[in-house]
Amino acid sequence: MQASLITSDPAVLGGKPCVRGTRLSVEFILELIASGSDPAEIVQLYPQLTVEAVRGAVAYAARAMKNEFVWDVKIPA
Repeated sequence: MQASLITSDPAVLGGKPCVRGTRLSVEFILELIASGSDPAEIVQLYPQLTVEAVRGAVAYAARAMKNEFVWDVKIPA
């Protein structure tokens, strides 16, 4: 299950969500993907990861975005 691959521990990277058993954050993995790396390339660079873990990081980020709200607040000057 991909959800169990991502963990958040205040003692690791200040509590940022990371791949379980690593110090590789979801944020870092997303940055690698945004720069053009595919999951297979990421696993080659970081063999402690699996393709499933990379996909789990993307799925985690997608779920987190579903909970994001945008408020249009007008503050009078």
